[in-house]
Amino acid sequence: MPTLYLQKPPLKTCKYFNMQTFAPIALFVYNRPQHTSRTLKFLQQNELAAESRLFIFSDGAKTEADLKEVEEIRELIKKVEGFKSVEIIERKENMGLADSIIAGVTKLVKDYKQVIVFEDDLISSPYTLTYFNESLECYRNVEKIMHIGAYMYNLKREDLPETFFYRAATSWGWATWERAWNHFEPDIEKLMAQFDAANRHAFSIENTMNFWKQMQDFKKGKNNSWAIRWYASIFLRDGLTLNPSQSLINNIGHDGSGIHSGINDIYNVIINPKRITEFPHDVTENKEAYLAIKAFLGKRKGSLWQRIKRFITEKLN
Repeated sequence: MPTLYLQKPPLKTCKYFNMQTFAPIALFVYNRPQHTSRTLKFLQQNELAAESRLFIFSDGAKTEADLKEVEEIRELIKKVEGFKSVEIIERKENMGLADSIIAGVTKLVKDYKQVIVFEDDLISSPYTLTYFNESLECYRNVEKIMHIGAYMYNLKREDLPETFFYRAATSWGWATWERAWNHFEPDIEKLMAQFDAANRHAFSIENTMNFWKQMQDFKKGKNNSWAIRWYASIFLRDGLTLNPSQSLINNIGHDGSGIHSGINDIYNVIINPKRITEFPHDVTENKEAYLAIKAFLGKRKGSLWQRIKRFITEKLN
């Protein structure tokens, strides 16, 4: 870690003191104009928006039914202002979210050595870009830190630090560096071959989350998740992720409109309106935060009646 930041915890100096440029933002959009409009509105309200380059990756229509919305999206993003620059990358064919993100992130980290990643259903705090850029600068040379997440579950804990290190990578608003992304392994066979029973248990947060099942489902062709392969890549290198204890992102896509999301409010959060001022010094997983997340994941689906009610709601919609 740079000597600039070697102070006793908590750090209060993760600032962008000598930065020449801020991290580029990659925004991946498809066929949800209303969600995209809200995502952009909140991004524009970030205090570093005008200093940031925005790259919008617009995937091609998968079906004729999606074509109208894709075209509407493309008209919308042509009018985007409020950033240092806006570059639109329109895909002629449908790549799918996973391949689109992998290709976009790979290109931007090659060109800029770092990247901030948004999808089209994420609303942010006015300080989300500040948090990302300060964290990217602070931990730039700390090999063990591989991912910066901005979303966090509703942990309902007031005794946790503002930010902490944790093993798993959240995918709703995140950032990384080229040095970390170079370790991304897309081959599910290579990833799964490195897991034993103990690793699977730890990877799945002591079986409170279905991370290993997501790996198995990807292998069977039941999902096409880039995120589970990225988390596995981090985990197998004993990497860590930085996270806020109160979320700087809320996902508005759990309304049945998304390709990969259903209808529920389990993961709905109230966004932290304040600027992050403290960052962890010790590069180890925070035990209290881990236990809080584990408790949340273990109880997130609620009682049997709540699960039945949620299932019926999703089916009716």
